Amino acid sequence: MSSITKFEYVTVPLLTHATKQILDNWGSEGWELVQVIPAPGGGDNLVAYMKRVVA
Repeated sequence: MSSITKFEYVTVPLLTHATKQILDNWGSEGWELVQVIPAPGGGDNLVAYMKRVVA
């Protein structure tokens, strides 16, 4: 019988002046970056989509 890998997801607002620090913090908690897209409303705001395996 095969096991199914389950994930949990989170969206994280990114501040352009602290992007690396924010991603490093989430990465140290086991979160993997999936995608970065512009935030709703435009401007320089970005949103990161992250996932990690559910234990």
